[in-house]
Amino acid sequence: MATLDVRPRLIDALSVLRDRVDAARFPLPLRGAVRARRNRAELLAQLDDYVIPRLRSPQAPLLAVIGGSTGAGKSTLVNSLVGRRVSEAGVLRPTTRTPVLVCHPDDLHWFAGPRILPQLARVWVPEQDDGGEDAYAAGGGRGAGGGPGARMAHGSCAGHTPHGGHREAHAGHGPGAGPEGHGGAHQAVGVRGVGAEPKASELFVEEEAAGAAEGLGYGAAVGGGAAGGDYGAYGGGSGVGLGRDGGGAEAGMLTVRIETDPALPSGLALLDAPDIDSLVARNRELAAELICAADVWVLVTTAARYADAVPWHLLRTAKEYDVTLVTVLDRVPHQIATDISGRYAELLQRAGLGHVPRFTIPELPESAGGGSGLLPATAVAALRGWLERHAQDPVARAAAAERTAAGVIASLRSRMPALAGAAAAQHAAALRLAGRVEEAYERAAERVRREVAAGEVLSGDARAHWRDHGLDGRSDELLDALTDGLTSLLTCAVDEADERAAEAWRRDPAAAEVSLTAAAGASGAGGRLGVIVRRWRRCLEELAEEETREARAGQAGERAGSVEPEESAALLATALLGGRRARTAGENLADLLGAQTALRLCERGGRLLATYLERALDGERERRLAPLDQLTVPLDQQPELIAALSVLQREKQRETENEPRQEQRQTDERARAMQKEEVSG
Repeated sequence: MATLDVRPRLIDALSVLRDRVDAARFPLPLRGAVRARRNRAELLAQLDDYVIPRLRSPQAPLLAVIGGSTGAGKSTLVNSLVGRRVSEAGVLRPTTRTPVLVCHPDDLHWFAGPRILPQLARVWVPEQDDGGEDAYAAGGGRGAGGGPGARMAHGSCAGHTPHGGHREAHAGHGPGAGPEGHGGAHQAVGVRGVGAEPKASELFVEEEAAGAAEGLGYGAAVGGGAAGGDYGAYGGGSGVGLGRDGGGAEAGMLTVRIETDPALPSGLALLDAPDIDSLVARNRELAAELICAADVWVLVTTAARYADAVPWHLLRTAKEYDVTLVTVLDRVPHQIATDISGRYAELLQRAGLGHVPRFTIPELPESAGGGSGLLPATAVAALRGWLERHAQDPVARAAAAERTAAGVIASLRSRMPALAGAAAAQHAAALRLAGRVEEAYERAAERVRREVAAGEVLSGDARAHWRDHGLDGRSDELLDALTDGLTSLLTCAVDEADERAAEAWRRDPAAAEVSLTAAAGASGAGGRLGVIVRRWRRCLEELAEEETREARAGQAGERAGSVEPEESAALLATALLGGRRARTAGENLADLLGAQTALRLCERGGRLLATYLERALDGERERRLAPLDQLTVPLDQQPELIAALSVLQREKQRETENEPRQEQRQTDERARAMQKEEVSG
């Protein structure tokens, strides 16, 4: 049987590429950023929901996603292909909100777990038994007891139980416990319904654990039901507990409803997707995600809307990715069927899609929302035959899946560089915005150094206190005035830097959605700077006290024995901040402590001042850069995307070069097998 080869190295390369795409971010509002975010999401959906699962499980059934515009008749088409109503069709739009997946019972285990569409919880809908009661199998949990109310169940799954058989689940909390069934180590979690009536609703979310694919379980017991009952459709060795659709899911939970029907051929699954042009944004997004999981896209449009932009966007996308595509022209009036079909074919031909299989379904009473929801078998016979052939013919089946997977991989050659280019633009814009802030704060630092050297701090109150200091003024008052003056100088410099950077950001489109000051808390800059300046003052006082104590011990100065540390600190601060205006401060300090000690104290004080000034400005600059840091634009996302694509292309090339050898080995093996048969015969 011809299937896709399992390619561990190629899968590993795809997994690495997928992680690189997932890590990419495009937060800045640049031109093309919205498209990059959309392309990233689409690429992740295709890799997660289709390409990687398909390469890992080449023998899995073909998944045909039925997609199209609002009112195109997708649900009616699915119902008609299956032969019964599995998806609700009606006149209210949008009708399809929860996607419905239909498969043969033998194929259920392929779709019950998170192999594809892992973000969607599974909901199972059983058929009614003869008695009209819904009976639920606790997925290895517990049976339902006759008391009112529904109970939560979880545990390892129950094994095979004949349809209609009566038994209670093993390892339960309810009354009684039956024999243990065999099955995988999955768990089933039931979301409790309300009340004891048979119509109480239950949704079941399968939670995969380690174990085999057999023993799939969904289940909880609904009070008022039988203790055992209908364990329903199980196939392929999978014991499946049943739960009824109808509500009770947690708010915001995304689900896919699972249906099985033996009328559908094994190897084929149909998925009825929400409308691609739904008024509900989440429906549109979900529809796009589901289409990305398809082996075959069945795009449905109508005679009235076949030229609409939305379906043609999907058709062009399908052509770009070289997917296996089928189109259905639905609800075509008999009188103009030939004309409409010919026009549609001409449009497809012009778009380079003339080779795409095209099916026409006439307008029938059953097409209307008030009809039965089932078209005559003859109306969908051609489409059903095409799907059955591709599902059951090994060559056609492998070709359909291989073409879609290969098309997506081939599309990465153009999509990944585009994504990397958008990443590079984001990085360049982030650097540019950060550079504006850096430049503004460099100029602020230069201003502070220049004004401190010029003695600008020693003005106003500080200068008045310095004049009084020579007339027995208080040292602490002088220090307070100098501290306030330095804080004001830093605050003014920071405000100027913020204004300069903000003006540059306003001229840059990349900063349209980034706040320079709100997240930074710029309004509190004065308070923060005051704290840092006061810390510098305490350190300066400790430094002066240390040097004064040593001077006292050595009696270096004329008055060293009587000088107070506060006096030394005030003279040192004045000498550091006063510039030429405080020339006598250094002389007075030398008289107190000695020339050598005063010189050493001024050098140490100068380094301390420079450290705290730098710390103050750096802290404010980092606060202004915080909004950019929070955008998480990775520095190396562009080269990582390109590197991941390069590795993937190398592995793909290696696979291509090995294909002739693999085909030759398969031919040799078949020849040897035939020779053995002839000898044995």
